[in-house]
Amino acid sequence: MIPVQGFAGKTVAVLGLGRSGLSAARALREGGAEPLCWDDNTSARAAAEAEGFTCRQMGRPEDLDGVASLIVSPGIPHLYPKPNPVIAAAWAAGVPVDNDIGLFFRSLATREWDNFDTPPRVIAVTGSNGKSTTSALIHHVADEVGRDAQLAGNIGRGVLDIDPPGDGGVIVLELSSYQTDLARALTPDIAVFTNLTPDHLDRHGGHGGYFAAKRRLFAEGGPDRAVIGVDEPEGQYLVNQLSEGPTDDRVIRISSGQKLTGPGWLVYARKGFLTEWRKGKQVASIDLRGVAGLPGAHNHQNACAAYAALRSLGFAPRVIEKAFHSFKGLPHRSQLVAEQGGVRFVNDSKATNIDSALKALQAFDKVRWICGGLQKDGGLEGLKAGLSHVAKAYVIGREAAGFALQIEGPEAEVCTTMAAAVQKATAEAQPGEVVLLAPAAASFDQYDNFEQRGEDFMACVKATLTG
Repeated sequence: MIPVQGFAGKTVAVLGLGRSGLSAARALREGGAEPLCWDDNTSARAAAEAEGFTCRQMGRPEDLDGVASLIVSPGIPHLYPKPNPVIAAAWAAGVPVDNDIGLFFRSLATREWDNFDTPPRVIAVTGSNGKSTTSALIHHVADEVGRDAQLAGNIGRGVLDIDPPGDGGVIVLELSSYQTDLARALTPDIAVFTNLTPDHLDRHGGHGGYFAAKRRLFAEGGPDRAVIGVDEPEGQYLVNQLSEGPTDDRVIRISSGQKLTGPGWLVYARKGFLTEWRKGKQVASIDLRGVAGLPGAHNHQNACAAYAALRSLGFAPRVIEKAFHSFKGLPHRSQLVAEQGGVRFVNDSKATNIDSALKALQAFDKVRWICGGLQKDGGLEGLKAGLSHVAKAYVIGREAAGFALQIEGPEAEVCTTMAAAVQKATAEAQPGEVVLLAPAAASFDQYDNFEQRGEDFMACVKATLTG
C-alpha cells in the first residue's frame, strides 16, 4: 500500500466505494487521515463499514464542513453530462476535488528514495485503444529482465494498493480519461499516448473534451519523456506542443503503418517490422510477424509504444525483442481461445468502439464476425474499410436487427444471443477462416462488462467444439 501523504489528522471525504474508492480510503487511513465515505449502493457502504469506515451522505455544502478534500471514484461524473450532487456541494463549499491518481502521485516518493542508487520510475499510458496491451507489455518486459515491476491503474491493482517501489523499481500505470481528467497531480517520468478515436463523448462533453482529458497527462506534470502516437491529428498536435524542435529527443514519435522521417527519435512499424531511428540513423529493427501475442497492425502500434518506453529506461533492443516473444497477450484482446479444423476462434470483446473493431477485422484475412451490443454514437460508417475481410456477420444484442441493417456488403444474420452466433459461425466457417468476436459496441445490454461477454464467448466456443 502507498500511504497517502499530506492529510494526517484531517478529514477526507471519499465518494464511490468500488475498488479505487476503498483503496483510497485505506491508504488515507494508513497515512493518518480520517476518511468519511459515501456510496449510493447500500452493499458498498456495508463493505466499507465492515472495515471500520464511517459512511455519511454529503450532498449539501454544510455536510462537508471540516473536510480537507473530496476523493472521487473514476466512474462518477464531475462535469458532464452533469456534476454529481456531492461534487457540486464540494465546489460550493470550496473543498478541493481529486481522485486516487492524484493522491498516488503526491504520495509515491519518500525520503527512503534518497538511499536508492536508481530512483523508481513511473510510466503512465493513456489513449483510446491499446493502452491495456501496451501497459501489460511494458510490465512484462521489465519483469522478464528482472526489474522490480508493478502494473496498476485501470489494469491490475489499484494505484494505491501497490507495494512501495524499491531501488530501480518500475511502475506501469494504465490511465483512462476518467482518471486523468480529475487528478490534481500527474507527474509520470514517461508518458505514453497511443491514439485517439471517439469514445466517452457524453462524459467529456464531446471529442475535444475527451482529448483534453488525455492531454492533461502531458501538460500538467511535464514528463521527462513523452511517447506519442502520431497517426491522428491529436498526436501530431501533442508532439508540436511538447517538442522544442525536430531534434528534441524528449519526444519519441511512434506510428503503425507509415514510415516516419526526420532527425528526431522515431519508432514505427510497417509490414510487420518495427524500426527505430535516432538522429537520422537506424538503430534497431524487430520482426514482429512471429510474435504470437501481438497479432495485427494495431498490436504492432502497441509494440512500438512499449518499445519506445522501454528504450527510454535504457533497455537494449535485443533484450526487448526476446521478451516480446514470451508475451501471451491479454484476455479479451485479440485472444486466441481455440483452433479446430483449420478455424481459429479469437476473443476481442474489448473492441467496444468502431476503431478497435476495425483494427481487429483488418488483422485477419477472412472473418466470421460476431458483433453487436449497445451501440455507441456515430453508427458503423467507420467500419467500411474492414468489411472486405468479413465473410459473414453474426449479430448479437437486444438491438441486433437494427445493428445488422447498418452492415453494408457482407451478409449479416441476426442471432441475438452469443450461443446462437457461435454455433452458426462455427458451422459455416471454412479452414483458414477466423471466428472473431469484435463487437464494435458496449456490452451493457446483455452483460455487466466486456470481460463477462468475452467469457461467454469462450464458454460457447468450448461447448460448441466439444459438444
